[in-house]
Amino acid sequence: MKTEAEMLESMRRFAPPTTALLGMELLAVDQQAGSTRFRMKVEQRFCNPMGNLQGGIITTMLDDTAATSMIVKAGRKIAVPTVEFKVSFFAPAPLGSVVESVGRCVKLGKRIGFAEADLFDAAGKLLARLSTSVVIVEMAGKPLLVEQGA
Repeated sequence: MKTEAEMLESMRRFAPPTTALLGMELLAVDQQAGSTRFRMKVEQRFCNPMGNLQGGIITTMLDDTAATSMIVKAGRKIAVPTVEFKVSFFAPAPLGSVVESVGRCVKLGKRIGFAEADLFDAAGKLLARLSTSVVIVEMAGKPLLVEQGA
């Protein structure tokens, strides 16, 4: 099993391409708890006409956060394609604000996994929540897209 520092570095190096697209920064991982924490600044290019972070961008951030929490919990090379997810939006994230997402692996089975991710503003107010179920796909020996430098 990797140390927390090794896992954090590995997850930063092989992060989903969408995390780079959105400017998400992986702040922390906890293997034992199966949790991850990301931060992102709300930029104009990601906002709706009202000047708030667009729901699809929030969903992408939360989906990546939840998936990463399951990979961290597994401690091995897996893929976690989504079977279904649900997102609830509670409050807006305005342009220029900084938001954090916290993901937690709820259950990691042999074939199916369940996770949640929450989005918070700088004051700790809950803005959105995603719950998801995924298929666990073993990836031992298979290079991922990010490992191929694509």
